[in-house]
Amino acid sequence: MSDTTHPAKEAEFLPKILTVLREGYGARDLRADALAGLTVAIVALPLSMAIAIASGVGPERGLYTTIIGGFLVSALGGSRFQIGGPAGAFIVLVSACVMAIGVQGLILATFLSGLLLIAAGALRLGTYIRFIPYPVTVGFTAGIAVIIFASQIRDLFGLTLSGPEPGEIIEKVESLWAARATFTPQALIVAAGVIAVIQGLKRWRPGAPGMLIAVILASAAVALLNVPVETIGSKFGDLPRVPPAPMLPDLSPPAILAALPWAISFTLLGAIESLLSAVVADGMSGARHRSNAELVAQGAANMGSALFGGFCVTGTIARTATNVRAGSRGPVSGMLHALFVLGFMMVAAPLAAYIPLAALAGVLAIVAWNMAEKEEFLHLLRSSRADAMVLLVTFLLVVFRDLTEGIVIGFALGGLVFIARMSEAAEVADHDSAPLPSADGDRVVIRLRGPWFFGAAARLGSILERIADRPREFVVDLTDVPMIDSSGARSFLLLARRMARRDGVLIVIGARPPVRQALEHQGLAKLPVRFLPDLAALDQG
Repeated sequence: MSDTTHPAKEAEFLPKILTVLREGYGARDLRADALAGLTVAIVALPLSMAIAIASGVGPERGLYTTIIGGFLVSALGGSRFQIGGPAGAFIVLVSACVMAIGVQGLILATFLSGLLLIAAGALRLGTYIRFIPYPVTVGFTAGIAVIIFASQIRDLFGLTLSGPEPGEIIEKVESLWAARATFTPQALIVAAGVIAVIQGLKRWRPGAPGMLIAVILASAAVALLNVPVETIGSKFGDLPRVPPAPMLPDLSPPAILAALPWAISFTLLGAIESLLSAVVADGMSGARHRSNAELVAQGAANMGSALFGGFCVTGTIARTATNVRAGSRGPVSGMLHALFVLGFMMVAAPLAAYIPLAALAGVLAIVAWNMAEKEEFLHLLRSSRADAMVLLVTFLLVVFRDLTEGIVIGFALGGLVFIARMSEAAEVADHDSAPLPSADGDRVVIRLRGPWFFGAAARLGSILERIADRPREFVVDLTDVPMIDSSGARSFLLLARRMARRDGVLIVIGARPPVRQALEHQGLAKLPVRFLPDLAALDQG
C-alpha cells in the first residue's frame, strides 16, 4: 500500500492507478474500493449540490462536476486516494465569477484553468506549490470557512433580499441585516435540525452518512408537513437525469480575455487545495503522491468538467479523508464514487426537488465549522509574533479582500519571516574566538556558519567591512557554509575589491565546490583572491 521510494523522473507523470494495477489488483481490492466509493458518493451527493447552489449556479452543475471531474481526477491523478469534485474553498470565487461574466464565462474560465494546471504540472511546479507556509494555509482555510458560513446566512434564516446578494462580506452583512424583517423561523428550525442530526450521528454513529441522512429527514419532514420553506424544486425546478452532451465553451478572444483573470485565480487556488488534500491523504495512509501528475490530472478534470457544463474541480480534503478511512485500496474507489453519483442522479433526480435549501445551508454550516482549524489557529496566534502576523494578515485579506491576494501576500510575508530567521541563523565569528596573526601580526581569520544568502549578506556585510579595515590578510573560513547565492557572493566580491585597493588579499578557506563556483562566477577569480582547502594550508603557505 505505501509508496516508499521517490518516483523516477520518467514516472513522475504516471497515474497512480497504473502503479496500483502493476502491484496486483484483485476481487478483494475491488470490493473494498466499491464500498469506499459508495461511502464517499453518499457524502458527495448533498455536498455537491450545496456547494453549487452556494456558488450561484444550479445544483445539477455540482453533480456534473463530481461525476466528470471526480472520475478524471482519480483515473489520471498522482494520488492513490484523492477524491475530486466541487470544493467549498471555491464558493466565493465561483460566485464572484458568475456575477462578473455569467455561467458561460465561468465554464470558459474553468476550461482555461484546466489548461493552466496542465502547463503547471508539465513545468514541474507542483513541487514548489507544496512549500506554502503553514500559517498561510491555516489563515486561508479559516478565512474560507468564514466566507462559506456568511454565504449561507440567507438560507439559514430564510431571508428574502430585494436584489442580488453582494459578494463582499461587509456589504453582504449589511444587505442581510436590511432583510431581517423577512426572517422565516421554519427555515432556521430546518437548518438547526439538520445540524443537530449530523452532529448527533457523528457522536453516536460515527460511521453513518450523517449529511445524507439529515438531508433526507429534513426533506421528508418539509414535504409531509408542508413547511413553507424554499426547496431545490421551487428555485431550480427538476434536475436532469444525465449530464448534457459535451460542448466546447466560447473560445473567442474577447471571451478568453474576460475569463483569463478568473482562470488564473482558479488555477492557483485549485493547485494549492488539491496538493494539500493529497498531502493529507499521504499522512493518513503512508503513501506518497506525485504532485506534478496530480496537477496534470486536475487540469484534465477541469477541462472535462467544463465540456459537460460543470465548474472548478479540485481535490477535496474531507471526501479524500473519508475515502481513506472507508478502506480504499486505490484510485478505483474515486472512479466508482463518480459512477455512483451518476447512478443516484439517474434514479433519484426527481426526489432532489424536495430538498430544502435551509437543509443544504445546514450542511455547509457544518462544513465551514469543520474547515476552520480552530486549535491550529489559536496555537499559531500564541507561537510567535511572526507566525501570528502571517496568519492574521492572510485570514483578514481572504475574508475582507480577495482569496488570491490573501495567498500571495501571506506567502510573501511567510518568505520574509523565513529570510529573517535564516539570517539570524547565519553567524560570523573570529576563528577560535581570537584572530590568528600572520608573520607581521596583520591577519584576521573569520569563520562563517550557515547559508550565506541575500538576507545574511545584508545583515553581516557591514560587520565584515568593519573588520576588513584592519588586516592585510583577510581570511574567511567557509567550511560550514552549505550554500551561497549571488547576493552573498557579491558581498565577497566587494570585500575582495576593497582588500585589493589596500594592497591586501582575501583568502577563502574550505569553500565547497558549489560555493567556490558561485564565487568565481561572480568575478573573484579575476582578483587577488586565494582559495585554500583548510587552515593547515594557510599556515603552510
